[in-house]
Amino acid sequence: MAKTPEGAVKAKVKDYLKARGIWHFMPVSNGMGVHGIPDIIAIIDGRFVGIECKAPGKRNNTSELQKQQIAAINAAGGLAIVVDDAEQLPALLHPQPVRDERQLELFEN
Repeated sequence: MAKTPEGAVKAKVKDYLKARGIWHFMPVSNGMGVHGIPDIIAIIDGRFVGIECKAPGKRNNTSELQKQQIAAINAAGGLAIVVDDAEQLPALLHPQPVRDERQLELFEN
């Protein structure tokens, strides 16, 4: 199944979070929720984190609603970021190190 360029970034971000045992989910956008919410929501070291994923080279292409939500999350003490490559995550998140394989198995089931 072919993925969009943005979809490929989302998949790599999810893989990155999963490998580190970081709780995360992707809210379903069905037109009835709040618009502009980041693609991936996570809790890292007790902090709310919103990750907006963009296609490579499109990191600065956030909509006005996305900019508003990112600003609101940051103002509330959370962290909201925009990435167009999963390799940007370490510098932006400072996550915990990869856990040992036995702990990773818990997240795969």
